[in-house]
Amino acid sequence: MATRNYIYYELTNSVCSQCLKKLEAKIVFQNDRVYMLKNCLEHGREKVLISSDVEYYKKCRDFNKPGDLPLKFNTQVKYGCPYDCGLCPDHEQHSCLTLIEVTDRCNLTCPTCYSVSGPNIGKHRTLEEIERMLDIVVANEGEPDVVQISGGEPTVHPDFFTILDMAKQRPIRHLMVNTNGIRIAKDKKFVEKLATYMPGFEIYLQFDSFDPEVLKSLRGQDLREMREQAMRHLNEFDISTTLVVTLQKGLNDTEVGKILDYAVKQDCVRGVTYQPTQIAGRLDNFDPQKDRVTLGEVRTSILEQSSLFSPQDIVPVPCHPDAIAMAYAFKIGGEVIPLTRYFDPQDLLTTSQNTINFENLPEIREKMKNIFSTGASNESASSELQSIMCCLPQIDLPQLSYRNLFRIIIMQFYDAYNFDVRGVKKSCVHIVHKDGRIIPFDTMNLFYRDEKVLEQLIN
Repeated sequence: MATRNYIYYELTNSVCSQCLKKLEAKIVFQNDRVYMLKNCLEHGREKVLISSDVEYYKKCRDFNKPGDLPLKFNTQVKYGCPYDCGLCPDHEQHSCLTLIEVTDRCNLTCPTCYSVSGPNIGKHRTLEEIERMLDIVVANEGEPDVVQISGGEPTVHPDFFTILDMAKQRPIRHLMVNTNGIRIAKDKKFVEKLATYMPGFEIYLQFDSFDPEVLKSLRGQDLREMREQAMRHLNEFDISTTLVVTLQKGLNDTEVGKILDYAVKQDCVRGVTYQPTQIAGRLDNFDPQKDRVTLGEVRTSILEQSSLFSPQDIVPVPCHPDAIAMAYAFKIGGEVIPLTRYFDPQDLLTTSQNTINFENLPEIREKMKNIFSTGASNESASSELQSIMCCLPQIDLPQLSYRNLFRIIIMQFYDAYNFDVRGVKKSCVHIVHKDGRIIPFDTMNLFYRDEKVLEQLIN
């Protein structure tokens, strides 16, 4: 009797990477790796690597929690996921982080750009349009966890500080600016004014590599001096900063640890976010068959290339465990101490019945879920951790502030290759469409930037 050369694990829905039509997909384990198998009647079979770590993939099933709903939904269920985004009532998660793209324009033309931005592409949003977008987020969330001003390159908008003022006037808990750092490097007075928006404000700084050739491949030019000058200015004014690394296999995946070790030495840096390249938008130097990086591979790279974290430190985020992983450390007296030196987040986050350590402390479990959330800022996390530490025995730490916390996030967005409808329903990173809909980052870049794509699929 013949036996299949894989273990069939589960069934989901995906899309064909060529035509984007919805189809069934098997999730299988083969040679200690996780693959998605799918078959389009028109374009044939596909085998896509989903994870390089079977045990971590299975562990994600234990890190799950009921979804938090927005105050309202904006579209009806008509065609089925992923063709009703807006958000529709079938979506399982509110907006932990919402992007507002204030301009299509950018002062770079990056070979890798999900929004296909450039100096002469598109236009700036008007203040009226941006105000409406902000109000839509507030109407959906009440007090939005995190709003990220993005683009294009938002700092090129002629009314940039007016936009920040409008955001600060609303009940937004944490405001971010997603930037390539060029204006921060060139204009010290600009950075000085940014500092006035602290606290509750953060720079989300593009920081992909220390290698000039890698930067040319990803960003079109060698930005090393620009990055260093930007870091000097951000450190000088102590503006909370997250370094954001767009990863491609064979390009900068060997620098994961180097960037992490650099980041913990910067006073202003509160964390690093690693984002495997989403196959969407402009991808001039990218081969989807060779250059894709999975969340599991990034996690392994962190563990192998840096001594800072161990496997138990980097855990799935309960609101979206398949696509986001997170770890925390304390920065105290020049030393970096992983959170697990004091207790194991898995004991508090997992839904497994085998975990009993903190079953008698449900309020701590809830606080940990808040901390390990895409919508948690370091300010809110420091407050929650302070209260947790007070409840645990034999803990003696100095007064914590957001300056003492360091966080890494691995954030994987679905594309046409690894698209999983189950995961997309739990997406908590959303973009406000120019027409007012709130759309998951994953589906926005696949189906909604060019409305003709969606029209062809539903007609």
